[in-house]
Amino acid sequence: MKVGLSRALVRLRTALGLGPAVGADGLPVRLSNRTYAGTRQGQVREFGFDQYLLWTVIAMVIWGLVMVYSASIALPDNPRFANYDHTHFVVRHGLFIVIGLVAGLIAFQVPMQTWERSAPWLFAFALVLLVLVLIPFIGKGVNGARRWFSLGIVSFQPSELAKLAVLLYAADYMVRKMDVKERFFRAVAPMAVALAVVGMLLLAEPDMGAFMVIVVIAMGILFLGGVNARMFFLISLVVIAAFAMIVMMSEWRRERIFAYLDPWSEEHALGKGYQLSHSLIAFGRGEIFGVGLGGSVEKLHWLPEAHTDFLLAVVGEEFGLVGVLIVIGAFMWMIRRIMHIGRQAIALDQVFAGLVAQGVGLWTGFQAFINIGVNLGALPTKGLTLPLMSYGGSAILLNMVAIAIVLRVDYENRQLMKGGRP
Repeated sequence: MKVGLSRALVRLRTALGLGPAVGADGLPVRLSNRTYAGTRQGQVREFGFDQYLLWTVIAMVIWGLVMVYSASIALPDNPRFANYDHTHFVVRHGLFIVIGLVAGLIAFQVPMQTWERSAPWLFAFALVLLVLVLIPFIGKGVNGARRWFSLGIVSFQPSELAKLAVLLYAADYMVRKMDVKERFFRAVAPMAVALAVVGMLLLAEPDMGAFMVIVVIAMGILFLGGVNARMFFLISLVVIAAFAMIVMMSEWRRERIFAYLDPWSEEHALGKGYQLSHSLIAFGRGEIFGVGLGGSVEKLHWLPEAHTDFLLAVVGEEFGLVGVLIVIGAFMWMIRRIMHIGRQAIALDQVFAGLVAQGVGLWTGFQAFINIGVNLGALPTKGLTLPLMSYGGSAILLNMVAIAIVLRVDYENRQLMKGGRP
């Protein structure tokens, strides 16, 4: 009876031109002396990936851009860079950030299944580039190393692509070998051969730092993929012994180790220990809160490679201990979040995607650990940049592509948890 009366009232209001006030149950709604039209339940907009991770990465990239400008602004005063403008390095770094953003957007659109199918082909392509860069008149040599392709106004370093290629290939390899992961020769030996080939090409450049990162990525994925722990530790011992032999057989690498042990000696202070000693001076000048942005003295031709390998030393001088701790904290949080995304993917039975995400975490974390350790004098000098922050076109490009792939993994995780398809 009441429902019939209510409907009659609605028809009457419509006939009088007042319009019906209808609630969610189809009945008129009146509050006090005002009538409100019924509204549909609003849909809350949900982002399909981790916004906190994205903004942390963006903040680190922007801070890195500012620090690259601060660290490189005085370089044109050096006769070696006399033909460069004061904004030369920051403009090129900004250009590669833009290219990295575009490449990252494209990478995010690619489903993880496509990355899995493409992994062997990308690995083969990276091997071809590592061979080509060693050929005179094709590869570009700088300071006795042949690591770059000259592409006009920019250069490309194939060893950075090799890091991503090995990561994807190792994750795909572990998925294919999941049923034989307890058998050494069937599970590990083929991957060891692939790493040996990559290692010989990288050491021919030479680029031992990139080779170390690639070995850690591959071994980490093997371990996370479930390879027998005893076999893993055996492989680790073999790898450590191999790197020790490489160092002992190279005179200039041995000198780096000795310089690291005593950088202040007369023999090393102006030689192999020069960078480390001035890096430590920069941290000492920064004290707790730093001397202020742009106030670094060590970047004024005292500290070599201040905008690349030793960018953290400039951060320490200009922002002090507080700035260094913020950088370290940002990396720790970011890597923890990336590893969580990887574990979540594996829990959703997306093993390849999970191993890829965790591989990116290992890559970023290990390289940041080495760079920070070198800057602070805790590790021997090694030519590895600080991910997402240091100057280096190829490095920033591939770092941003790798983060985009992690965000894709997170996006597919969320789609699966909502009952959809990745």
